[in-house]
Amino acid sequence: MKDFSDHNIIEKLKQKIEGADAVVIGAGAGLSASAGFGYTGERFRKYFGDFADKYGFRDMYSGGFYPYQTLEENWAYWSRYIYINRYVKPPKPVYEMLYDLVDGREEGDTVSTPKKDYFVLTTNVDHQFQKAGFDKERLFYTQGDYGLWQCSGPCHKRTYDNKDKVVKMVLSQGFTIGANGELVPPVKENGNTDFSRLSMTVSSDLVPYCPVCGEPMSMNLRADNTFVEDSGWRDAAQRYSGFIRSCENKKTVFLEMAVGYNTPGIIKYPFWRMTAQWPDAVYVCLNYREAAGPEDIKQKSICLNGDIGEILSKL
Repeated sequence: MKDFSDHNIIEKLKQKIEGADAVVIGAGAGLSASAGFGYTGERFRKYFGDFADKYGFRDMYSGGFYPYQTLEENWAYWSRYIYINRYVKPPKPVYEMLYDLVDGREEGDTVSTPKKDYFVLTTNVDHQFQKAGFDKERLFYTQGDYGLWQCSGPCHKRTYDNKDKVVKMVLSQGFTIGANGELVPPVKENGNTDFSRLSMTVSSDLVPYCPVCGEPMSMNLRADNTFVEDSGWRDAAQRYSGFIRSCENKKTVFLEMAVGYNTPGIIKYPFWRMTAQWPDAVYVCLNYREAAGPEDIKQKSICLNGDIGEILSKL
């Protein structure tokens, strides 16, 4: 395990990526945290201080799992949550730096292929890869998407875009949308959010219901066995599987970024296994505090502790 300030290890990582035939990116929640999408602290208080005071929440995740008594209050909370984490770009260009590292194409370029043959496997559900320019055909969001709703039953395996209705929900609570798409709360003279001018419910006509069976809609997030794997999800899964099969005999870098141990079977363990089995594979682990890999692939691993954005800036 190395600190990212080690110049030699940064140079070694550069060389491995530059010399790779393929790069498989595995990304976890810490990547968005590095980009400025904090779920606690000032950002949480700015948008959810009223819910925090009423229910004692200390972070956005807690509020997302709370059993609200009415759907009107549930969707008031979730519409704020969805909008600020799905429909705005984070304040730091971490995803853009990663895009430049492996793709690098700009709008209007005549180049048809990226710098590297890459694919992204991520447990993140905030859609920031696509916002940064990544080709959607090279992305697999395994755990869902904040931008999609599904039947809570579910009675059928289809998902529905929610942006238009989410915008109506946040506007109905007293927020406005800024020039750059940011969610703007009413403020007091001291600059703090004026929650007395915000509603903690949406009107009943904005509550989403399934167009097929009439049951309430829910988030398309893998929280239990009701998660809908729609046609888009299945197509992405097949593209990822096909890409992995094509990489077995290539110089492949498994670039794991900010992946924890909540669901290690999705990214971390498969990356370890393939690195061990494939002769020309390299495992790279970038993590704020937990950059490590198993002993049996130590000689094929580069593990760096540090902020992902700062590490990318050195590449």
